Amino acid sequence: MSGVLVLNTDNTALHTVSVKHAIGMLVREVAVVEEARENHLIGPYPWPLVLRLVRYVKTAFMYARGPGWTKRGVLRRDRRTCAYCGGFADTVDHLVPQSRGGPNSWLNTVAACGACNALKADRTPGEAGMALRFRPYAPSRAELARL
Repeated sequence: MSGVLVLNTDNTALHTVSVKHAIGMLVREVAVVEEARENHLIGPYPWPLVLRLVRYVKTAFMYARGPGWTKRGVLRRDRRTCAYCGGFADTVDHLVPQSRGGPNSWLNTVAACGACNALKADRTPGEAGMALRFRPYAPSRAELARL
C-alpha cells in the first residue's frame, strides 16, 4: 500500500500520507487510528491504514475556482507531450517569456521537451516559427486528479 488515508472528523477523505508521517501524527495526537493492519505494530502503535483527525480541518480550498498553477500540473495537463514536436516533455515553456513579463499561468505555459524549449529561447512561438500542436487551457481540479 502506498500511503495512509487521512480522514477529516466528518469522515471525508482529505489526502494520503506516508506511514512515517502517519506515526508522527499519532505521536502528536492530532489523529487516531480508524483502521490498522492486523498483528503489525510500529513501536507501541498499530500499523495504520486509515487515520481520522481529532480536530476538523476546513477544506474550502477544494472548492475554489480551480487548481493553482504548478509546473507539475502543466506537465500533467499536457500528458508530458511537447506542444511543439509531440515528443516527451520534461519542462514547461512560457508562450510569452518570463523575460518579457509573461506570467506563470495555465494559459501562458505548455509542456515542452528540452530541445524545443532551448530552440524557442526567449521568443514567442510566432517569432520562433514554431506552431503549437494544442492550445493551453485552465484545467479543473477534477480533470487534473483524473490525469
